[in-house]
Amino acid sequence: MSGDRLDRRRFCATLAVQALALPALAAAQGYAGLATDAEGFAAVTPPARLAFPRDHGPHPDFRIEWWYVTADLEGPDGTPYGIQWTLFRQAMAPGDRPGWESPQVWMAHAAATSATDHRFAETFARGGVGQAGVALSPFRAVIDDWSMTGPDDSLAALTLRAEGKGFAYDLHLATDRPPVPQGDNGYSVKSARGQASYYYSQPFYAVTGTLTLDGRAVPVTGQGWLDREWSSQPLTADQDGWDWFALHLGTGEKVMVYRLRNSDGSAWLAGTWIAPDGTPDPLPRDAITATPTAWTEVAGRRLPAGWHLAISPAGLAVDIAPLNPQSWMGTAYAYWEGPIAFTGTHSGRGYLEMTGY
Repeated sequence: MSGDRLDRRRFCATLAVQALALPALAAAQGYAGLATDAEGFAAVTPPARLAFPRDHGPHPDFRIEWWYVTADLEGPDGTPYGIQWTLFRQAMAPGDRPGWESPQVWMAHAAATSATDHRFAETFARGGVGQAGVALSPFRAVIDDWSMTGPDDSLAALTLRAEGKGFAYDLHLATDRPPVPQGDNGYSVKSARGQASYYYSQPFYAVTGTLTLDGRAVPVTGQGWLDREWSSQPLTADQDGWDWFALHLGTGEKVMVYRLRNSDGSAWLAGTWIAPDGTPDPLPRDAITATPTAWTEVAGRRLPAGWHLAISPAGLAVDIAPLNPQSWMGTAYAYWEGPIAFTGTHSGRGYLEMTGY
């Protein structure tokens, strides 16, 4: 028993030291330390060879991984809302071991956004002791009492639950389409130097359920998007962060674009045009332009509050505005994340994430 208590104290102390060091780490090694050396961990190399349901589960030989859900919702009166649910896995060493010997650290974020409020919560846990983790057959991703679960391992149907100060949600996601590989069949390049991740999405969820804000339950419906990504070193040391767009077009297509910002002012762009049946069409880098059109002050930082996004082969040119410009995630790794709407050649809703500002 005394040894068990000692292990718990050591682990809590380690988490506390890591949390205090996060801002310095992020500044020194790209956003959130994602450019730190990955010696000993598995490398991301082509081809991706995605396989399901295997790749819905964890990849402990890689250093970094996430299960990332966003949803654009509305209430019965048409009021727009957005939610986020994300489970992150980060390994202190390659592989996994049972019990307190597990080197896996888990972190989760949840948020609910309206035009006037943005609520978020964060929690940490370690692997190996039942507090957090992901398993298949059936699918189950949990941390404390937050969960994303399914009746089988297909991810075709999911129940999503989380709560924080002033908000909670209980949502049901369903789709009849297969996952969509990003990049080259799931091999997603992040820099000219070859940094990469394995990456796929499920952007076709129909969402129903309940969003509770300050004790008031609101029945909601909408569209959901799941991103799955794992890597060991997805950024270079001179990449400061990214701007990531996920668009639900009113015509049924989906669009993913990311813009990785380099410290010299240049950017690495990539994206995918996804047909209504789920067929992906990777976009040439020179076909995408993403330009800030308005700025706002958030948490002492100056961030883009509006964007113009153009994709030349698809004839898309849209102006993007956030539902709530103050959608700041003041978590250990701080970033902006919130629902957006867009108009122009196409219209619709989506989500935007901006890191490293």
